[in-house]
Amino acid sequence: MRTDLDNIVTQLRTSMNSDAPKLGYAVIGTGMMGREHIRAVHQLNQARIVGVFDTNTQSVEKALQEFAGTEHDPPKAYKTIAEINQYAEVDAVLICTPNFTHREIFDAVKISGKAVLLEKPMATTLEDAFYLAKASLSYPAPIQLGMQYRYKSQYQLALNSLTKGELGDVKMVSLSEYRPAFLPKINEWNKFSRYSGGTLVEKCCHYFDLMNRIANSQPIRVYASGGKAVNFKDFTFDGQAADIDDHALVIVDYENGVKGQFTLNMFSEELYETLVVSGNKGTLRAEEEASFKSRRGSKSKIKVEVNGHDAYDGIDCTFPQDIELGGHYGSTLFEHDRFSARVNGATGDGASCTEGLWAIITAWMAQESIKTGAVVDVRSTLEHLGINPYSQDLLPNTTY
Repeated sequence: MRTDLDNIVTQLRTSMNSDAPKLGYAVIGTGMMGREHIRAVHQLNQARIVGVFDTNTQSVEKALQEFAGTEHDPPKAYKTIAEINQYAEVDAVLICTPNFTHREIFDAVKISGKAVLLEKPMATTLEDAFYLAKASLSYPAPIQLGMQYRYKSQYQLALNSLTKGELGDVKMVSLSEYRPAFLPKINEWNKFSRYSGGTLVEKCCHYFDLMNRIANSQPIRVYASGGKAVNFKDFTFDGQAADIDDHALVIVDYENGVKGQFTLNMFSEELYETLVVSGNKGTLRAEEEASFKSRRGSKSKIKVEVNGHDAYDGIDCTFPQDIELGGHYGSTLFEHDRFSARVNGATGDGASCTEGLWAIITAWMAQESIKTGAVVDVRSTLEHLGINPYSQDLLPNTTY
């Protein structure tokens, strides 16, 4: 397993030294995540940022500051999305705008036929997620979703272990995240479910993406309990009271019999993530400790409790510091490595719109269960809403 980690790091560093012509990216939405993508593109050095667009001038100014004192030429500050569609120098578009705008922005970009990296969650409603997933089937260029958590070191190694069949048949998946509250956003849109899609959609689609992928199946029943215990209880913006949840317990039953469980706590001082996967041959445990506070790094480890496994007693799998600093503990770099490969015609494990759709379906059903207090039957609920994601082309290829 140490060799697997070394290979992952070596392959990424090798890709940074490629002599291939650099792709041109335009970034739509230059807030916190948009600027993280700019820094990752600079560090990875497979592409260049040729343009930025945001209706907020301060965000544009902050994005342009990312180029000051660097070897990278400053991008054009586009006045409209139509300009992005017209410029041949733009090979791909990074959509990093607030969640509730994703469908609108995609519709403005799709006329160009350019490749798209669409930040998570792909949409805030089932209807919009279904629309985007269907649109991706006939879109002439790659669309990859910003599910960068699947590229954290411990999760890459976990997925490698599952690919090798080291645990045998997976029976149970457990994920948990303990972390501080939502960070500030422009107009505080992430404090309101109508803009974010709700906490389990906005923040936790990453985890449901992982859970669905590991279960290798579709959810059939979801039960969740959660609410607002500590964060933003008295918070208002523009006269509206925040309504997002800050904790949840979620149970998911899958078609193939796998059981999934997810725990969220967003009033922890530091950040802790845990993944436990149990199969008929053994159990895998992957953990991360991190912090939003300056000068406090992260630490990741993984154990594979299968007799004779080289990681039976656990290994440290923290990425080297230069990679870890590449955004979301290094995972944003790997996300962009996959995306540039897709734009250049290769295949890869970047998250698809169908995977994003099913992550949102799982998260949305959990939010619905919190609201109603009942177990939610996924298929009958989707039928009631007039949404049918069960055609073969909308079922994700869930091989590891």
